[in-house]
Amino acid sequence: MAPTKVEGKAVAGRNRRFSGEFKDEAVRMVLDGPRPVSHVAKEPGIHDTTLGNWVNTYRRTRSDDVAPAQDAGEKKSERELALERENRKLREENAFLRNAAAFFAREQR
Repeated sequence: MAPTKVEGKAVAGRNRRFSGEFKDEAVRMVLDGPRPVSHVAKEPGIHDTTLGNWVNTYRRTRSDDVAPAQDAGEKKSERELALERENRKLREENAFLRNAAAFFAREQR
């Protein structure tokens, strides 16, 4: 289905199909970079919920791939677990501060 025009804007048709390579590249842009899903989704013109679903699916499938290796005897040390927790906490704090800065920047206009 070809995009239709509504008030001068191209509106994508429903049920668009994306190649696996396209999905992988979009997911890689989210996971490898500091930008949130919503910013990455705007570039190719896909909905941020769609990209978020692709990212969640990727994370689920990757965790399934890693789990059997850990069951085979590769357990993470306490230090590795602590570092992962700290890393997760710092990422959450960073995201919060980024959102707060954007909020206050909008408010000053």
